[in-house]
Amino acid sequence: MNSTSTRPLAVVTGASSGIGYELAKQFAKNGFDLVVTATGSSINEAAQAFETLGAHVKPVQADLATYEGVETLYNQVQATGRPVEAIAINAGVGVGGKFIETDLQEELNLINLNVVSTVHLAKRVVKDMVDRGNGKVLFTSSIAALMPGPFEAVYAASKAFTHWFAEGLRNELKDTGVTVTSLMPGPTDTNFFHRADMDETRVGAGKKDDPAVVARQGFEALMQGKDSLVAGSLKTQVQGNISKVLPDTANAELHRQLTEPGAANK
Repeated sequence: MNSTSTRPLAVVTGASSGIGYELAKQFAKNGFDLVVTATGSSINEAAQAFETLGAHVKPVQADLATYEGVETLYNQVQATGRPVEAIAINAGVGVGGKFIETDLQEELNLINLNVVSTVHLAKRVVKDMVDRGNGKVLFTSSIAALMPGPFEAVYAASKAFTHWFAEGLRNELKDTGVTVTSLMPGPTDTNFFHRADMDETRVGAGKKDDPAVVARQGFEALMQGKDSLVAGSLKTQVQGNISKVLPDTANAELHRQLTEPGAANK
């Protein structure tokens, strides 16, 4: 990476596919250089794609579900010698199915990635931003943060944590020059549902939002300093607004209809 570049620097986690990939493209198109990370080697191919958009890109292969992985990413960011103007803490994973049947290690890994690494990385980067008096932070939460999540109970709870962590941090930092935005996508056309073993659920088999649209909306909200955004189609935004006023028991039942295993075949 060019350490003398005058372009601002952004960090995007989970950038090899899905919403993270599209977020990185948004930053590159809008004049940012990038540090991007993902667990697999495909992050190197993604980095080449981002470079075609004019960005200097540093790919980092690291497993953020581990303490060492987060430290590796942060150390690589520090090694650029450049301040982080914006960060999209986006990496996440889902686990679908009946809680009494799902794999414990998969769910503990989910918590480590979706919750623990989110706090860990924010702890490192946000302090630097506050010391400098400038920065923008985007957390990828989910519309699932607004409701109980039967058959993905641990995932939905992790995204509720992410959303309220973002909102609380935003208020703490309101006089520092650092803004925090919570991005809450609805069902999005990525490999999330396949990886979460949710192909045969109604939400897994149903129509989904375009990740490029979700990322563009999220990027614009971040740049405008908004507190949160239910992103995606009008249908998704309406669903989010309805979820905010329904009782938790009603929200749980609606969520169940979308995530119950095998429901797509009924």
